[in-house]
Amino acid sequence: MSGWKLPAALFAFVAAPALAAGAANFTIVNATGLNIETLEIRRFGTAEWRPLPARPPSGGRGQVDFSDPDCAFDIRAKLSGGVDAVWPGVNLCEAKSVTLNRSARGALWVDYD
Repeated sequence: MSGWKLPAALFAFVAAPALAAGAANFTIVNATGLNIETLEIRRFGTAEWRPLPARPPSGGRGQVDFSDPDCAFDIRAKLSGGVDAVWPGVNLCEAKSVTLNRSARGALWVDYD
């Protein structure tokens, strides 16, 4: 019976930091060259989109109050001019700011601070 206590305690000790490292509040930086009309987020690999209140204009910033135990998320924005953009698999763990980028040709990428 005592043989089970050590592995269970070890698992709890190892798993706790991983759970504590989940996604938290961050700043969205809009480097798309277009205004963000709507902004949504979903856990990577799921179907349910949740709205985010931040809608920074081109070159602007917006604070996102967010807490989730997961790290990987898709971010979707409807940009001015009817442009839809999705940044898949964005890592929000320990990110202080997330810069959404879009080239003139429509290529999308994310920078982190």
